[in-house]
Amino acid sequence: AEPAACVKHHIALSVVGTEKLQDSGYFRGKHAQEEAIRGSGIPYTILHATQFMEFLRGIGQSAIVDGTVRLPHAFIQPMAAEDVADAVTAVALAAPANAIVEIGGPQKYPMDEIVAKVLAFDGDPHPVVADPDATYFGVKLDLDSLIPGPGAKLGATTFDWWLVNVPPPPKK
Repeated sequence: AEPAACVKHHIALSVVGTEKLQDSGYFRGKHAQEEAIRGSGIPYTILHATQFMEFLRGIGQSAIVDGTVRLPHAFIQPMAAEDVADAVTAVALAAPANAIVEIGGPQKYPMDEIVAKVLAFDGDPHPVVADPDATYFGVKLDLDSLIPGPGAKLGATTFDWWLVNVPPPPKK
């Protein structure tokens, strides 16, 4: 359909670490999507982003087991959704890279520690513990599974600024 529509640049937003996390159905699906894009013959840019800061609360809520948030001590380098949008815009205005471009936040943190900071800021009563057996949405992480490589473009928004200045979603 893309050749018929004269698509000149296929852009896909994906996730840093996709190729390393193939024990997850979600990441296998992302990898298959990326393979289809690469094999399509259409010029492309695949943008691998780290976790959005806006997802940290959901990561915490998804990891509650018997009233305790159990997360791996693996590193994440979250970025603000606004910085992701800026990166997608920059890719859309640029020539196709015909490659994966990685983006991430300006700082890396252990997942359990940054989620604990968000939940504490929100007044969430759930304790957070580093659990070496905890998974990230069903997949075991290495220490740097979710960290971008050295050539990644980094967003400008720091976690500390984001936490104080970007309000959480309204409670339902």
